Amino acid sequence: MARIMLVDDAAFMRMMLKDILTKGGHEVVGEAEDGLKAIERYKEVLPDLVLMDITMPELDGISAVKRIKAVDPNAKIIMCSAMGQQALVIESIQAGAKDFIVKPFQVDRILDAVRKCIG
Repeated sequence: MARIMLVDDAAFMRMMLKDILTKGGHEVVGEAEDGLKAIERYKEVLPDLVLMDITMPELDGISAVKRIKAVDPNAKIIMCSAMGQQALVIESIQAGAKDFIVKPFQVDRILDAVRKCIG
């Protein structure tokens, strides 16, 4: 079981992920709707893992990954991207993300990625 923080500007996406993760036995300990709030929430809740959207207002996911990794080099982050964002996915992995999942989400893929990441 992991303590997970969700970062996505779409409330329904966070709700859907929360549902999948809770049913998978994990605990959602924090949520944020943009990169700036994600950094603040991360410092407050210190989750085991972050699921981070790439495209968001205020501060995008890749910049947020870099800043969270600066605060905590051991931070584990999985990126969530829409189809056709391969270049951004590569950039986010280079920034320190561990894995990525593609929207629309597949339950098994999410739970597998989380399992691998928290090992």
